[in-house]
Amino acid sequence: MSPADNSPATSVPGRASRPDSLPHLDILGHDVYEHGAPHAAYDEFRSTAPVAWINETAANGHDGHGFWSLTAHRDVVAVHKDWRTFSSEVGGTEIEELEHDAPALAARRTMLETDPPRHTKLRQLVNPAFSRMAVETYAQHATSLMAEVLDDAMAAAHTTGSVDGVRAVARELPIRMITGLLGVPDADAPQLFHWADQIVYNADPDYSPAVSDRTDTDPYRLLPFRSPVSLKVLDYVQRLSAARRGVAGGDVLSVLANALVDGHPLTEREQGTFFLLLLIAGNETTRHALSHGLLALAEHPDVLPRLRAQPELLDSATEEVLRWTCPQLHFRRTATAATEIGGIKIAAGEKVVTWYLAANFDPTVFADPHTFDIERTPNPHVTFGGGGPHLCLGQWMARLEVRTFLAALAQRADRVELAGEPRRVRSNFINGLKLLPLHLVPR
Repeated sequence: MSPADNSPATSVPGRASRPDSLPHLDILGHDVYEHGAPHAAYDEFRSTAPVAWINETAANGHDGHGFWSLTAHRDVVAVHKDWRTFSSEVGGTEIEELEHDAPALAARRTMLETDPPRHTKLRQLVNPAFSRMAVETYAQHATSLMAEVLDDAMAAAHTTGSVDGVRAVARELPIRMITGLLGVPDADAPQLFHWADQIVYNADPDYSPAVSDRTDTDPYRLLPFRSPVSLKVLDYVQRLSAARRGVAGGDVLSVLANALVDGHPLTEREQGTFFLLLLIAGNETTRHALSHGLLALAEHPDVLPRLRAQPELLDSATEEVLRWTCPQLHFRRTATAATEIGGIKIAAGEKVVTWYLAANFDPTVFADPHTFDIERTPNPHVTFGGGGPHLCLGQWMARLEVRTFLAALAQRADRVELAGEPRRVRSNFINGLKLLPLHLVPR
């Protein structure tokens, strides 16, 4: 991958006239993901067109100039490590094109949509709370919370015969862990996380009041995810931040309220979008690692007994759950200069979309990738991104929560069984489950 010049990035009109690389395959339409991740399509893209052109059309719910789709592990990693050539700041990280709409891009920008050096300065504000060393101090608390969550879920399953694994188990630990770190009062947590669901699942009518590909969301273009619910979170953060300004505190909200970057405080909008990013990243993604992890355990009944007999497998099992589940499906970058990926010429200003779940099943990196192997070592999955400055801030917290979940469940449950058909989130962005009926069979 080598930049050919340093010309400034611009949007590239007319690219929609280029034919799709594999027009018979759809990995972009939201409806596709209601039926499960399109692994067969990912595999065909990766093997025949790992750097593929995809047009954005009404059929797949998008309106743009098209983009380059990356499904091979090597290309995803290379793009993430080369932030100078592949920018998060130019155009943002969503497939939607905002280069032409500077007010919307500025209003919606989060730390995720900045490049160094500003990205580095913003990230340093919250790094201490999410560092590996800090997360190690949360382990006992996580163990206690997970025990409480599972005991409650198993009691409910005993009474009613089954439980929803998403609501009763998977969402509870991440919510309870992140609430204290963010500085959210316990009484506010249910409403706040309900708003987060409505925002991030903006393509699912079961959650969103303004479905992104079925509704005119242009009136909300200045709000994150084009969601009117974002305004409620931003207003909430503004109220809490005002009360914490000038008051020392260790929680994230207090840090943001009093932070200085280059000698200037964060604006109210910057505080709000920063908080919203952490709320979603610290809750929604881990929730789906746990819910898909429960589904994997139901589909692989040999795993829990093995973890019980061989607790030394917990670390490798944690990494395999993360590879297998990969809650974040994609992010976008924009080429800042003419370059090449895998021998394909990329023009300055063109969008590049990295598909993490596809990369996690790349057979050139993972032997028998469609086998759930809790002894897989090494396991260089890209669930937390492919490296570089945007490597997931919460990676150590996610690992702690998944490992704690596996250890606690192995000690309490003989097996996990499906009690009904799972229902998946309608989204090409989040690999999520919204219903997972389970029998939790005690030991």
